Amino acid sequence: MMIGIIGAPNKGKSTLFSALTMHEVPIANRPFTTINPNFGVTYVSRECPEKRLHVKCNPKNSTCVDGVRRIPINIVDVAGLVEGAHEGRGMGNKFLNDLAAADAFILVVDGSGKTDPEGNPCEGCDPAKDVEMVERELEEWISGILEKHSGQISKRQDGVDAIYEVLSGMKIKRDQIETTLNRANLPSSFFAPDHGDRIAFARELLAESKPVVVAFNKLDDPNASANYKKFNVHEKSVPCSAAVELAMRKAEKNGLMRINPDGGVEAVGNPSEDQVNAISYIKEFLAEHKTTNVQELINGTVFEVLESIVVYPVEDENKYTDHFGNVLPDAILMRNGSTALDLAAQIHTDLARGMIYAVDAISKKKLSKDYVLKDGDVIRIVSSSKPK
Repeated sequence: MMIGIIGAPNKGKSTLFSALTMHEVPIANRPFTTINPNFGVTYVSRECPEKRLHVKCNPKNSTCVDGVRRIPINIVDVAGLVEGAHEGRGMGNKFLNDLAAADAFILVVDGSGKTDPEGNPCEGCDPAKDVEMVERELEEWISGILEKHSGQISKRQDGVDAIYEVLSGMKIKRDQIETTLNRANLPSSFFAPDHGDRIAFARELLAESKPVVVAFNKLDDPNASANYKKFNVHEKSVPCSAAVELAMRKAEKNGLMRINPDGGVEAVGNPSEDQVNAISYIKEFLAEHKTTNVQELINGTVFEVLESIVVYPVEDENKYTDHFGNVLPDAILMRNGSTALDLAAQIHTDLARGMIYAVDAISKKKLSKDYVLKDGDVIRIVSSSKPK
């Protein structure tokens, strides 16, 4: 899974990326700090089954702390997007092409209203304008690809297959194209001759295949809370402070601050006077807001917007182990609606090819190949084939 961090310049994208990944990347109060994309790994969190199963897990592909499983996902931070990027302005199509592999976008806006859509300083700017501009550029991006290949598409009898061939490199599925055509009231023979039709199609396709979550950033600024109350341009938005989250994680990493189980923080070690003041500010922020919402942002994107679930495959349903004896070794992200056969295919194609049935390791019930997985399932796949 890949999540793309997008937005206009100077909104805090690189700060959010650093807070999520703890990668050191250039962060500055100026447009186009990021030129080349930054790739990293962040983690979504979910309660581990170890508590209800009364076992201690031995994670292989993830980590587990105090009964919370942290599951890695890929994340990419790209250069700031400006009006006209689809025509080559700013970082242009290079920026857009860096996003092709993303499953969803986190669109970062400046909740303080102190930068305009170009990333320049201002007072009282409307964060909604950032959203409108970025979404318009994404739509033009898709529209431009369709226009470029309209001749190729128009020669095919099946428009769905033709569009799929053009867009398949962007992790867009055939059924998503079919659904989009229906929602946009366009025929299956649609080949995008009209700009308005292409934009309508692109808008629906992005919502279907690469949904957007707005990170209403800079909640540490006094203006942001008031601005958020007026912000209603997007159905899924999360107020957050990437700067405070990054400061917390750096202080904890450097042994200067402890984050308690209740979410509170305290200074430890020998912090300098400036560091003590910074930790005091963090305490004040958390007293008012409870959380930076950065973890909630990434969790919400993966589990709510992308409708993912976590499944735990095992080879011994009685001990909940793999063949090495590791307890609950792997936590696998699957889309809601996935079946036991889909899980087998995710593990290995050979396992899926020879799959006979599955077993619910908790209830010990035998399950069919088309059993629809539930979040937190612990599953054994029984197959006549073993992965090579």
